[in-house]
Formats: sequence, C-alpha cells, structure tokens
Amino acid sequence: MGAHERDLGKTVVYQIYIKSFCDSDGDGTGDLRGITSKLDYLAYLGVDYVWITPFFPSPQRDNGYDISDYCAVDPVFGTMDDFDELVAEARRRGIGIMLDMVLCHTSSEHVWFQRALAGDERYRSYYILRDGRGSTGPGDPGEPPTNWQSAFGGSMWEWEPRLGKWYLHMHDVTQPDLNWDNPEVRAELAQVVRFWRDRGVAGFRFDVVSLISKPEVFEDAGPEGGRSLIADGPHVHEYLQELVREAGIDGMLTVGEMAATTLENCVRYTNPASHELGMVFSFHHLKVDYLNGKKWALQDPDIARLRELFATWQERMQEGHGWSALFWNNHDQPRAVTRFGGREGVGEAGGSWELAAKMLGVCAHLMQGTPYIFQGEEIGMVNAGYASIDDYRDVESHNAYRALVEAGSTPAEALHVVGERSRDNGRTPMQWTDAPGAGFTAGEPWLAIPASSVLVNVAAEKGRPGSILEFYRELVRLRHELGVIADGRVRFIDPGVGAPRAIMFERWLESEAAREAAEAGAPVRLLTVCSFDEGASSVDLPDAWCSAEQLIGNYGDVRQCGGTLALRPFEAQVLWTR
Repeated sequence: MGAHERDLGKTVVYQIYIKSFCDSDGDGTGDLRGITSKLDYLAYLGVDYVWITPFFPSPQRDNGYDISDYCAVDPVFGTMDDFDELVAEARRRGIGIMLDMVLCHTSSEHVWFQRALAGDERYRSYYILRDGRGSTGPGDPGEPPTNWQSAFGGSMWEWEPRLGKWYLHMHDVTQPDLNWDNPEVRAELAQVVRFWRDRGVAGFRFDVVSLISKPEVFEDAGPEGGRSLIADGPHVHEYLQELVREAGIDGMLTVGEMAATTLENCVRYTNPASHELGMVFSFHHLKVDYLNGKKWALQDPDIARLRELFATWQERMQEGHGWSALFWNNHDQPRAVTRFGGREGVGEAGGSWELAAKMLGVCAHLMQGTPYIFQGEEIGMVNAGYASIDDYRDVESHNAYRALVEAGSTPAEALHVVGERSRDNGRTPMQWTDAPGAGFTAGEPWLAIPASSVLVNVAAEKGRPGSILEFYRELVRLRHELGVIADGRVRFIDPGVGAPRAIMFERWLESEAAREAAEAGAPVRLLTVCSFDEGASSVDLPDAWCSAEQLIGNYGDVRQCGGTLALRPFEAQVLWTR
C-alpha cells in the first residue's frame, strides 16, 4: 500500500460554488450562513470535506476568482464571524472545510496592483511587466511581447500607460498574474495560507497552480497556445515545496488544479516524497468531446479516448505513487449527465438521465483516488437550457458567443454551442425543492434557475429508494467501508468489440490487506463495468469473474454472472470476489 491510500483513499469531498448553493438572506446570492444551514444535508450525504469556492472580496469579473483581498470575507457572502461559525459547525459534524486559494493572479483592484499603478517599485515587481515589441521608447506600447492568447480570448498582454509596460494576464484582463520569481510575493502568499489555516481550515485547493512559474525566456507559442509554454514551469515544484513548508500545511488535504499539465509532472506533484500536493485535478478526460481539441467546437464524446486516458493516468499515477482527484463536474464544466448522454427522461425514474447519472457516479467513485462531488451532481442536475445568451453571466461564454457569430455562426448556432459548453451550466443555483426559487433563495437569483428544478431537486430524492441521491450515499458508504475501494490497486481491461463504449477495470488488495479483508468476509477484488452506450452491448468476462457476486448496479436488480455480461443502456455493474 502506498503512502497516499491510508490518508486519502477513504476521503470524499463535496464542492460548493458559494454563489449558487444556498442564500440565507434573500438577496439572490448564496452565502456562508446558507452553507451552515445545509450542513446536516452534507452530513446525511456522508462527505468528509467541503470545498468552498472563493468568498473573498472581489469585483466579480470572474465570479470571485479575481480577488482584491485574500484575508477577508466579501460582505455579499457574510462576515468573518459567519465563517468561524461555519468551520465550528462543520467540525462538530465531522466535516472539514477546504478553501480555494487563487494565488496565480490577483484582481487589478487588489492593493498590490493599485500600488504598482501608483509607481511603487516594490509592488511593480509583484507582477509580470514587459516592454512591447517594436517599442521606440517610453510611452510607445509597440506590440504585445508575445502572441500568447488569454484563456478568455484575446491577448494575454495588456498595455497599461500608468505602468509604462504591458502586464501579463493569463485569464481576464482584470486578473494580472503574480510574479512568483519574487521571493516577497511567495512570502506574502504563504502568509495568506497560514492566515486561513490558523482559522481552522482543514484543506486547500490551489487554482491553476501549474501556471505559477513562468518561462525564463518569453517566446511566441505555436498552435498549442501560450498556456502549454507556461504550464509546469521551471521552478513550479520548488515553489510549491516552499509554499507547503512555509505555510505549515504538509499533511493537510491539498489539491492542485492543473492546467495544460503532463502526467509526469502530476506524479511528481503528488508523490508523498515531494511534499507538494496531496492530489491533482487534471482535465484531459473532459476534452473528449472537443472537436479537434477546441472547446467551442462540438462532437460526441470519444469513449475509446476516454478509456485510454483513464487507463493511462490511473495506472501510471499508481506506478509513480501519485494520487488523483476523481471528478466529472465542477464550476467550470457543463453538467456531465447531459454531456455523456443522460438527456432523456429528466426527473423520471429509469430514464437515461437517471441511469447515466448513476453510471457516471460508479465510474468515478470506484477508481483509485479521491472522489469529488460537485453540488447538484448527487441529484442529477442537468445543463441550464437557457433560451437566450442574455441569461448567461459568464464572461467566457459571452466572449465565445461573439467569436462564434463573428466567425459565421448564426445566433441560434452560437447559442447552441454555448448551451453545451458554458461554465454557467455548472453554476446554476442548487435545486433544493420544486418551489419558485428552487429553495435556493426567497429573492431574485443571481443566475436564472433552470426549468428542470421542478423535477430534479433534493426534496424529490431524499429518502426515496432508488433515487440518484440515495445511490450516491451508497457510493460514499462503500468507499468509507471497503478497503479494496479505498486502498486497492487498479488495472484497466479492454471490454472487447462487443462493448466499444464501455470502460472496465479491476481493483484488488494485496498481501496482508487482502488476507484481512477475506477473513472479515469483505471483497478482495472488484470488477467495474460502465457502459456509455445508449443501446445494448456485451462484454466477455475474464474467467475469474464468471461466478462473481454483484456489489452494486444502477438498474436496481441483481444480475447473475456468466461468461458474458449483457449490458443495458448506460448500465454500471460492480462485481466482487474474495
């Protein structure tokens, strides 16, 4: 057993997008007291940690990921007393609070950037400033220093006359990147993390942390874009080790969001010997429906590619003693149940919506790593389905819509693409009830509530046998109780020509752990089969599994095993043996 499994294998994390989880004061925006009011629900689900997206002061150009003060609470979300109460009440229920640290960039309204604009040389060195190409001298901007393109469209460089330089912003123009090569910056950020650790925070998620170390030489990018030149930079491991050491968070629950990363670096980030991160989010598996690798170009999910990516990352992370965060959904992604086929029978038992939601849960929760549940995933929340671009709030979505129309798409075609891809699909308010406001707010919600809320909501599923919510509770329970899920090794198996849209993998315990499980009557080996096919298919089972018993399945009946396992649409089966 590797060092990670003992600490992380039994852990399940729930992600809350604070603006959309629960509004306690009727202003239409979720808040800290709203989260506190739902802690009993989170305890009912059984999760161990709650990751909360940023609630720090922010102009909200990027929904809170543009921070103007790292060590305060935005009044929109409550007070520091509200935060302290949340931490205490969560701890009382055995739940740790995990915060989102956005340390790659600040808001342009942060005092550091404002002091830089005012000419303070100390704070000018906190950011990445360059002269333009072809500049003839002070006051002449010339051209941007490189051809790098921002994640939100347009150049990564912005000319600022008050600085007399171009500043780098990998995201929105109001999010200037910090200069991590400056030791003062690193010391400031370590102090930020210590501030929250000392207030009782139990874990940290680090936003786009693979991008903190910039190249030593800035040069133009090829078709792959500037992010690939910046990701996993020359000092990223050194800087992460320093942050962990100086902030005193080694051994705490930590996860890094890895943009444009490589598998080899993710192994290194998470190998316990590195003392960097507990686990990583990588996003390669959520690009299998990008036509030619382009986010705003649609294609059906390539399940063969998905299977290949899972197999490669799971097995090679295992070989290198790395550790993965397992997830389908988050605040930057469209809803997976819509994305991977669960479009029929929304709100109805037995439809592809319910089957696909449960199948996706099985696929993620049975792999090796730490599963993350994004708010609403556990009840099968679907894409927003908005009828107008005006219903969207996300800056990236509006930029993409304009770019699509300018490139020749009709408004209806552009709206369809945005409807499939927008980050707002994951940001719609949590659907607690079928009442107006979905039980999220008594006021006007900051983002429109989808029509699906009358069918898909917590009240309709809590306590109902066979619901998606109760199925997710069972997945959490199994991870907590079965060593083979928490600690077992993993190997992927080719499902064969009869099931081209299936993913199949084994988990097993070795040596002493296997003996102890067998003596306790618990599973020693598991076989998971997940069909992403809307039709029937079949897999030939390896001989060792022909007489195995069923651990869990998403159809609710008990399957009898034989040499062939006939798979129904979107079926998930987990078999076990000793």
